[in-house]
Amino acid sequence: MKKTRLTNIPKDIPERLLPLLSEAPVWDSSCSPEARVLFFERDGGIYLKSAEVGTLSREAEMTRFFHLRGMGTEVLDYFSEGGKDWFLTAAVKGEDLTHEFYTSDPKRLSDTLAERLRLLHECSTVGCPVSDHTSEYLARVEENYRTGNYDSSHFPDSFGYTSAKEAWEVLEKNRHLLKSDTLLHGDYCLPNVMYNGWEFSSFIDVGNGGIGDRHVDLFWGAWTLSFNLHTDAYRNRFFDAYGRDRIDEELLRTVAAAEVFG
Repeated sequence: MKKTRLTNIPKDIPERLLPLLSEAPVWDSSCSPEARVLFFERDGGIYLKSAEVGTLSREAEMTRFFHLRGMGTEVLDYFSEGGKDWFLTAAVKGEDLTHEFYTSDPKRLSDTLAERLRLLHECSTVGCPVSDHTSEYLARVEENYRTGNYDSSHFPDSFGYTSAKEAWEVLEKNRHLLKSDTLLHGDYCLPNVMYNGWEFSSFIDVGNGGIGDRHVDLFWGAWTLSFNLHTDAYRNRFFDAYGRDRIDEELLRTVAAAEVFG
């Protein structure tokens, strides 16, 4: 997780947070234009995420849910002020799985990623604040399809589609097969899984999670290995380690068809 040292705390930090953060060294740890992430070096490390008002509420809820089950970081504060959401969490031990310590051993990494996902998918869904991820997921995909949002360029060739029409036909045929019966991370990629050595530490960035279809996480698990390791050589190993008994290749193709619409 890359960090850039800042000389001063940003001026828009809400007053209610200044007693906690104003004297701490601060780094910018942002990785997308949609949200700013700051790291403050105090009390073991604190992350402050800010984004457009209303966009971080689900992430705060899901992070609390994961934390209560020993799989997520502690939520220190969440509120809206000045047209933004402010989301404060405690840092966790270790590094995310894009660190060279893990990527230098790709076979163990792919097995670890798969086995941790299988454990997540076997967790109870009781109390999850997002009860039907699949309906929300399909509604967003349909809206993107209607507005012409189609881009297959970021996906491995083994999941690719040659046209929006081809992808949409597969999705329309199989969408009724997607279930909402499994606890999902929702963005199951190497940067969002934290380990301390080879010991699991925490999931982060769980704002797209909820009760949905396991093949969404499986798709992204295979995608992240291809993207971050620059090879598709570990796709089958990942699926084997997860357990072929719980994988439907046609549903993977269906999720891939959905994902090209953003």
